[in-house]
Amino acid sequence: MADPLTAKHFLLRAQLLRDQVPNFDEYPFSLPAFRGFDTIVFHPAVTFLIGENGTGKSTLLEAIAVGLGLNPEGGSRNFNFSTRASHSSLHRLLRLIRGVRRPRDSYFLRAESFFNVATEIERLDDGPAFGSPIISAYGGRSLHEMSHGESFLALATHRFRGNGLYILDEPEAALSPIRQMALLVRIHQLASEGAQFIIATHSPLLMAYPAAIILQLEEKADIRPIAYEETEHFRVTRDFLRDPARSLAILLEANAEEESLQAARRDKNGTHAAPEVE
Repeated sequence: MADPLTAKHFLLRAQLLRDQVPNFDEYPFSLPAFRGFDTIVFHPAVTFLIGENGTGKSTLLEAIAVGLGLNPEGGSRNFNFSTRASHSSLHRLLRLIRGVRRPRDSYFLRAESFFNVATEIERLDDGPAFGSPIISAYGGRSLHEMSHGESFLALATHRFRGNGLYILDEPEAALSPIRQMALLVRIHQLASEGAQFIIATHSPLLMAYPAAIILQLEEKADIRPIAYEETEHFRVTRDFLRDPARSLAILLEANAEEESLQAARRDKNGTHAAPEVE
């Protein structure tokens, strides 16, 4: 009999095979979050991966997607194109522990390369086919004829069929706040029907979703769960919106002080620019 605590999962855990890592001084294992990384546990509905730029959240998400058999540049299992092979070797040393359920659908959305996915769809549809055009699964309209944000929502609305495992890398990149909330509603619809999401994001709007766990990749630690209200994304946004004028004044004053200090250092080192000769 299936464990009721894990029966809803498609993906339970990801474990780094630390004893097989050749060198923790080489990328991506040199990233601080991976030095202490052993096992992470996923929420059956939504797991958010957050962290500052360069902490490795997209690298980890990519490794999970590739380990699941998805195309590194995005798409489903049926996509196998490669514009530039840039994914890391992390997926080879990442053990994915799956639940008793098997997803009927799976997809990897990588915001930075979704343009390439749209191009590949058009290339495949231009060739001989024995079934419906691929673009019909995305709403029937070319993704290149939409704005970036519209194409993201078309993907979530039409292509995500439900009962699937969806890996999303910064889906908010092309979305306005209103469109982010529309995506959040779609995520909720699919999660309520049994879908599982793993999402790397900077968006405080998305990570407010209640049926979720937030895992933070830190610059000087490993990967740990964190409460929504404790995230820097929430606190910075909250403080800014409480008093935008004061926040901007502090920010710009600090920037002016930093520029003055840098100018003083340049003058002291004799590296200031020579005056123009007329």
